[in-house]
Amino acid sequence: MVDLSPAPVPADPRGLDLRRAGAKAVLVGPAVPPALPFEVVESKIHVPPLLAGRVSRTALVNRLRAAGAFPLVLVVAPAGYGKTTLLSQWANRDVRPFAWVSIDDRDNDPVEFLRHVAAALDRVEPIPASALEPLQLDGEPARTRALPRLAEAITSRRSPFVLVLDGADVLTRDSISAVAALVEHIPSGSMIVLSGRVLPKLPVAALRAAGPLLEIGPYELALSRREAEMLLRAAQVELADAEINELVERTEGWAAGLYLVALASRAEAGKPQTILSVTGADRYLADYFRSEYLSQLAPDRLTFLRRTSVLETMSGPLCDAVLGQKGSALELATLEAANLFVVPLDRHRGSYRYHHLFRELLRQELEEREPDLVPVLNQRAADWFEAQGDAEATLDYSHAAGNEDSAARILSSIAMTVSSAGRVTAVESWLDHFDDEAQLQRYPAVAVEGSRIHAFRGRPDQAEAWLAAAEHGVPTNGEEGSATKACIDVLRAAMCADGPERMLANTESALAELPPEHPWHPWALVVNGAAHMLLGEDDRADRVLATAAEASDRLGRAESRALALSERSLLAARHDEEEAETLALEARRLIEGGELDAYATSALDLAATARALLRHGQWDEARRQLTITQRLAPSLTHAIPWLSVQVRLELGHAYVTLRDRDGARGLLAEAQEILRLRPSLGVLGEEIARLEAEIDAMPQAVGGGRSGLTRAELRLLPLLSTHLSFREIGERLFVSRNTIKTQAISVYRKLGVSSRSDAITRAGELGLVEAAAGQASPPIAGDVQSAAS
Repeated sequence: MVDLSPAPVPADPRGLDLRRAGAKAVLVGPAVPPALPFEVVESKIHVPPLLAGRVSRTALVNRLRAAGAFPLVLVVAPAGYGKTTLLSQWANRDVRPFAWVSIDDRDNDPVEFLRHVAAALDRVEPIPASALEPLQLDGEPARTRALPRLAEAITSRRSPFVLVLDGADVLTRDSISAVAALVEHIPSGSMIVLSGRVLPKLPVAALRAAGPLLEIGPYELALSRREAEMLLRAAQVELADAEINELVERTEGWAAGLYLVALASRAEAGKPQTILSVTGADRYLADYFRSEYLSQLAPDRLTFLRRTSVLETMSGPLCDAVLGQKGSALELATLEAANLFVVPLDRHRGSYRYHHLFRELLRQELEEREPDLVPVLNQRAADWFEAQGDAEATLDYSHAAGNEDSAARILSSIAMTVSSAGRVTAVESWLDHFDDEAQLQRYPAVAVEGSRIHAFRGRPDQAEAWLAAAEHGVPTNGEEGSATKACIDVLRAAMCADGPERMLANTESALAELPPEHPWHPWALVVNGAAHMLLGEDDRADRVLATAAEASDRLGRAESRALALSERSLLAARHDEEEAETLALEARRLIEGGELDAYATSALDLAATARALLRHGQWDEARRQLTITQRLAPSLTHAIPWLSVQVRLELGHAYVTLRDRDGARGLLAEAQEILRLRPSLGVLGEEIARLEAEIDAMPQAVGGGRSGLTRAELRLLPLLSTHLSFREIGERLFVSRNTIKTQAISVYRKLGVSSRSDAITRAGELGLVEAAAGQASPPIAGDVQSAAS
């Protein structure tokens, strides 16, 4: 039998049993620690054990293991970020031995502190007796004699090591001066690590400038999504991916916060709550915040924290205005330095915010202790932001203050601007505060803005309800009432419930009331141009739409400008495809630049662009555009019927080009349903009939399935209109002549023709190839016969 017992280890002369783990010396035992000439607290100089269930911080540990060039490391973060756990894991994975001192208030006696440092280092590698001897004494003489000897012993160490001072932020002047002296003597490859809730009382700014300094803070210590998932699993909490992502965002990766939220979600016996509903005011989190921080603060500081918790972000001037006092900038800087869950938002420390969970607790305490002050503080914040010209922040704080008059005034003035900038969801969140019939009638300017959003988001019932409320509440006189009435007319026209003639009359009336600088003026022009288009007045429509595009550009309204250009592109496509594509491309740039791809108003350009791509043989890109456009279909309803039908007509023609009968018929049916609900859509009724006839003329698919050309067949089609033989086409496409022949036969069958020349003619009719290419050269002798055989 093979003897697997370890070989004898030579006894250390001082009674220590040292073994090697890889290249690292690890203390395995002694039964009795070697005698020191002074007493220490043994528990303070041991690396804390790794507890089961702790999340492994592998990436951060590896970063620390590779940081040998840094003689000093600062690990600073609020309680619960896992500082000690990280350092313990590092100690267990690094090849260097670790000396550890858990700092407490007793270490503010510099002699007591040096004794524990010496004892910790002695456990790693024996300290010369001459360095230990002065520490038998007490008082200043002991420190004066011991410090240089201990520093010399550190300098002369044979092997690299790591000295961890966990909790070093509690050290005061004399002890921290000793730390500074030891840092100056740290040998190459060795490190001193200082951890704590706040920066140690060292000249950190000077240390940063003087040499290598590694700093690990809350950002680095925050758990990643994967680490958060591991922690939650250890707490027996299973969540969906989206829930984990949201929880990590709310807790900001704070390990203790994640764990306490998980506990709180399971706390009520038999009544588990949704984990995402747990707030910082929950008793588990509240108890932690109070015991670790709030209980140690002076009353005036607690008051500052509670009252400023109404603010999303904080600055000195803002807090001064809200609190009615001076000195807030200094107070914020002090709170940040204390790592009191205050997060700086810029490098200049001019703007801050509270940790999400911490703020939730502070806000609840404010509402419990000073409920009458909450609206007052919010109104002061609203007044300050309005003076700064920040309309959105003013709106938010006006809502929080219960000042609906101010909120309605601001919302109606910025809704168009914000939604046109690609942020319609923000406008919808503001409108939610007014989703009540009485509120909407009281604020008709808000109601008409909401109706517009609902209409262009494909919600006809809500759009009608909000518009009716606006009509009921609009003042009968006054400048504001006239402008709101004009906006109502524009929206009634866009809904086109009474046909294009009424649509035209409504917009003409609105344009007479709205000044050119009014946010709704470009939309009035767009809808007016659409009315002329529905009436078959293409030239007039194009002129009005050109004016709409210019007005939109002047006011910075990308959405209405893009739609005006898209409508002009459709009109131009009837006689000048090059001009049509130029206009469509300009609209596309606006849509992409303004992040308007998800807007229903962008669908028309997307569909028109897809048809242009098909004409150029760019099949893959065309199909991608068609897919994107169809995702917008839920927003294209009879709320804005003319636009919804136009988009479906463009898509329907594209599917005809692709020989997709089923796809084209589905779009035709949708357009017909909109026409049933809104029967007076002018020329669009005739265009629907033409699309139906075009679909009926398509050759029946073999086997009853979809008959669209394959990608290879679409690639071949433009080359059939050239003088190239099948062999030459095959050389260009890097396939054999027989492959080209097989593909050509398939194309003929799907197009319902029997020759190359007929295929080219039919493809030109369907827009599958350029019009110029449709004038095909005579067929190549032999190819036709062989293809048809």
